[in-house]
Amino acid sequence: MVSTEGSRERLATVLPHLNERQRRLTAAVEARALGYGGVSAVANATGFSRGTIHRALRELAHPPTTLAHAQIRVRGAGRPRLVDQQPDMQQRLQALVESSTRGDPMSPLLWTCASTTQLATALCREGYPISPDTVGRVLTHMGYSLQANMKSLADGADHPERDDQFRYLTKLVRRFQTGHEPVISVDTKKKELIGPYHNRGRTWRPHGQPEKVKIHDFIDPDEPKAIPYGIYDVARNHGWVNVGCDHDTASFAAGSIYRWWMAMGSRVYPQAREVLICADAGGSNGYRIRLWKVEVQALADKTGLRVTVCHLPPGTSKWNKIEHRLFSHISMNWRGRPLTSHEIVVKLIGATVTKTGLKVNARLDRRKYPTKVKVTDEQMRALNIKPHAFHGEWNYTIEPKNTQAAKPKKA
Repeated sequence: MVSTEGSRERLATVLPHLNERQRRLTAAVEARALGYGGVSAVANATGFSRGTIHRALRELAHPPTTLAHAQIRVRGAGRPRLVDQQPDMQQRLQALVESSTRGDPMSPLLWTCASTTQLATALCREGYPISPDTVGRVLTHMGYSLQANMKSLADGADHPERDDQFRYLTKLVRRFQTGHEPVISVDTKKKELIGPYHNRGRTWRPHGQPEKVKIHDFIDPDEPKAIPYGIYDVARNHGWVNVGCDHDTASFAAGSIYRWWMAMGSRVYPQAREVLICADAGGSNGYRIRLWKVEVQALADKTGLRVTVCHLPPGTSKWNKIEHRLFSHISMNWRGRPLTSHEIVVKLIGATVTKTGLKVNARLDRRKYPTKVKVTDEQMRALNIKPHAFHGEWNYTIEPKNTQAAKPKKA
């Protein structure tokens, strides 16, 4: 599809100064310069019909011998516009569109996609003869445009202290970074099916040789899956992804952080005494998961670090930095590539880089992580956990029970 932005700007500048014939010829010149798709692009930019532009192209190919044969329409001449002939048609069109989008039970378009064809059909039934193309032009003139859904609404009502929690989290992040202590953002990326399955996006391949994948992506519990758990170092713009093969549990989440620390974190932060983990409110590292706190205690004991955990408020997972600083780039890197093995997943993640300096390491984790692990009250009482004064259920620090940390080794 040819872009109309440059044409729209150029034509909007010059067309008001020309007469009718000059306008259509100028539009034809612009369409011819754009090449394939130019007629549609100019028609969208100017509101001219495609027939008018094609007629002007023929005039350019066969110019008139005399000016008497050159048609110049007087300003205001021509067939009156439909909106002028039927002034209430525009109001009825707006009513149809609004009732469709707002769920009016009396609307004939409530359970249909309000396309220009369906809108034109509905208007014709009500005595307003109009074509789908004209409906599109009238809607554009009325300020409407085709738009997709935008994900911006969180489930349920916002927590009354949501913004206060973000301010508290920002304050802690600054304190840790000032002290050169590690700050990591963690989360589990969407599980991926392993096999010849469709992966959104396109990649360069020889012409006419697309990679063949299965027609349907039915979820088979026996099919292998990749579970990427990410750790994003906020200060260094480095990522670590532990690709699991079993289950996304709290043990898997804490184990992934431990593998990051032993293989990467302890090497870049050799003097670290504590670490700040920014996590979502739910999932395998949710603040209500008792096993998560038990596993974080084990993490603190094995590393000798004071582990501070700050959870994002409920319903705000999209604000987690790992989502748009790491996971989005991984998805872009493997777009259009079937993930046929765990090794390919690891290699594609590890090859992810950006112009801003993002580097990513990835490892395959074949360990088993059982589900439905029960945590007793005695285990909870044994935790060396200190809830913070502000929302202690979201913000807490777990101290190691011993001071002997494990030595770094290759994960």
